[in-house]
Amino acid sequence: MPIQTSANSRLRQSVGSPFLASLVSFLVGVSTLLVATLLIDAHLPDLSLASGQPGWLLTGGFLGVVVLTGNIFLFPRLGSVQTVVLPITGQVLMGLLIDNFGWFDSPESPLSVARIFGALLLILGVLGVIGFLDALVRRTPVVGNSSDAGPQLWLWRIAGIIFGMCSASQTAINGRLGVVLDSAVAAALISFAVGVATLLLIILATRTPWQLKRIDDGPNPWWMWVGGFLGAAFVFGTAFLAPIIGTGLTVMVILLGMMAGSLAIDQFGLLGAYKKRATPIQLLGLALMVAGVAAIRLF
Repeated sequence: MPIQTSANSRLRQSVGSPFLASLVSFLVGVSTLLVATLLIDAHLPDLSLASGQPGWLLTGGFLGVVVLTGNIFLFPRLGSVQTVVLPITGQVLMGLLIDNFGWFDSPESPLSVARIFGALLLILGVLGVIGFLDALVRRTPVVGNSSDAGPQLWLWRIAGIIFGMCSASQTAINGRLGVVLDSAVAAALISFAVGVATLLLIILATRTPWQLKRIDDGPNPWWMWVGGFLGAAFVFGTAFLAPIIGTGLTVMVILLGMMAGSLAIDQFGLLGAYKKRATPIQLLGLALMVAGVAAIRLF
């Protein structure tokens, strides 16, 4: 996901709109998953298998767009730290609730002291990886891009948690859709198709201009187009894993991969990123995340 984010961020510079960049990414993902579905299943998804199923079964793609759009609005109001931490808190919380109550027809995993402890370790690790704990040690500012204050700021913070809960719900829904269709890749294809339809409506409603430009008169890098392929792999992975290991653990393993990937991109300056060496506290945070996932998985 960090590589996908880097690719889509570069794509956004060339097309000029986050919604248009997302649409292009989703279209690449749909094309990838269409080919994968035909190769693996040898036929298009049989939506008749979903007849009689609850309406939420096809909402995974819509929730994906909600999460994407939500982060666009959160960042200028809450700053980078809260935009990362609040949705992750919502993801972890919702993942544990889905597992505990078996929502979205997910396999049940009762809430235990070990799972709660593991979730807290993971969130603490995230705070370490994104530099929150390091900033506290150095006594430097860690939050705040926004001039909003009072109740309005807290509404955005609550929204950040809700966006994270939507992300965990998307994982569970796509996992259930994969079970119903008997194909995780078909579930990912349907999810991406719904996302494309949602983004098209947004672009038409906002009258977003279609454009493709070069940055600094140089050629556009080839890798800016791979975000959709990586997004397709990600959605397929969540649809495949959630029914097997549960939504909560799937969400937490994903978060571990995201943080490790982000550190690697910064450490080595990949995909045009500025080199930024990982600090000891960031590495400690990554170790805490591993410990948190282990606590949930083993106990």
